[in-house]
Amino acid sequence: MIFTKTTASDFDTLFQELLGRGKMDIEHVSGIVGGIINEIKSDKNSALKGHISKFDNWTPESDSDLKIDTEDMKKAYDELESTLKASLHLAYERIKVYHEKQLPKSWFDTEANGTILGQKVTAVDSAGLYIPGGKAAYPSSLLMNVIPAQVAGVEQIVVCTPTPDNEPNALLLAACHLCGVSEVYKVGGASAIAAMAYGTETIPKVDVITGPGNIFVATAKKMVFGEVNIDMIAGPSEIGVLADDSANPNHLAIDLLSQAEHDEMASSIMITPSLKLAQEVQVEIEQWLLKLPRQEIARKSIEERGAIIVTETMEEAVKLMNEIAPEHLEVATNSPFELLPSIKHAGAIFLGHNTPEAIGDYVAGPNHTLPTGGTAKFYSPLGVENFMKKSSIIAFSNAAINEIGEACAQIANTEGLTAHEQSVRVRMK
Repeated sequence: MIFTKTTASDFDTLFQELLGRGKMDIEHVSGIVGGIINEIKSDKNSALKGHISKFDNWTPESDSDLKIDTEDMKKAYDELESTLKASLHLAYERIKVYHEKQLPKSWFDTEANGTILGQKVTAVDSAGLYIPGGKAAYPSSLLMNVIPAQVAGVEQIVVCTPTPDNEPNALLLAACHLCGVSEVYKVGGASAIAAMAYGTETIPKVDVITGPGNIFVATAKKMVFGEVNIDMIAGPSEIGVLADDSANPNHLAIDLLSQAEHDEMASSIMITPSLKLAQEVQVEIEQWLLKLPRQEIARKSIEERGAIIVTETMEEAVKLMNEIAPEHLEVATNSPFELLPSIKHAGAIFLGHNTPEAIGDYVAGPNHTLPTGGTAKFYSPLGVENFMKKSSIIAFSNAAINEIGEACAQIANTEGLTAHEQSVRVRMK
């Protein structure tokens, strides 16, 4: 697991494997997903029921069975243990406050000749949120997707989540009630993405689809992009750690495992200029693994997709981490803000010894739906802007069209677009 950049003869090969960690064999499942999408497009609810019967081990008897009753959500919320309910409320409030600060603003600028230019920001009419289920339920993902949509001002929010054996997760239902969500459907996988992209007799077509999922969900989102907008194509979870001798190896070990326990395909990568720290972390990882209920999953992730890289300098460590562009990045040094200007690519950056990645998953406030597999080089975390779009505002006065219209007419003439040219000239003196 530990390899030193300066001495490992095969370092470049190993590092290239890390850079390719997020590649999903989308082509392998695209035929299956394409078939699912086509069935939903043509047979709508009928196809949905068939897919639920096949994949979730229960068969809806009617269209109404697809939707979760709001009374069930309220009941789940009312029955929550008080401290857990308080924790959910804390998370809700912190996430809401953070995302309210992201709201983009419309603006207008008036020039001396009477020209008015600007930008109008408007929420989309509807959003479809996919919340994973199956092996585990993620109420935190519901909060992270619903709240920015609500802050943006989306009028219709549709949630789809798989419910194996027709048993919705109680905590997820409670979170739905807390958020005031009323349209929640017991549909998962590529079927849910197709239903929200094209609409069925029960599930409405939406404008944008967000939320994480497995390779079938990711492939479906990629295939419906253009029919609707999407947030990103997310792969397995991952964490990067930059650390020096000031870090606690016990803390770093469990931080690395916090992602490894998600999935066998998760990646946990630490880069440090300290060989001593690297060795200590490796020992602590083994000790922690013995205590984890999800030991088998975490061990496979660590052994097959984990790495500790030892560099000569922290500057070199940062450079390598920028190439990796991790979903989550912890900076475990005494002066983490000194490194921040050099860090260019990461979905979320956790600074200092007291900021584990897990705090960002639940209650810190920033969104935990993040770009993976190196896509942090060009994608941003899910946020309010994913649920909004911009319109350009242009208004010319008579003086303005006469001042710069000739330039416009000449360019149009050069392009051979006579109607363009004349539509300007007829307004000029």
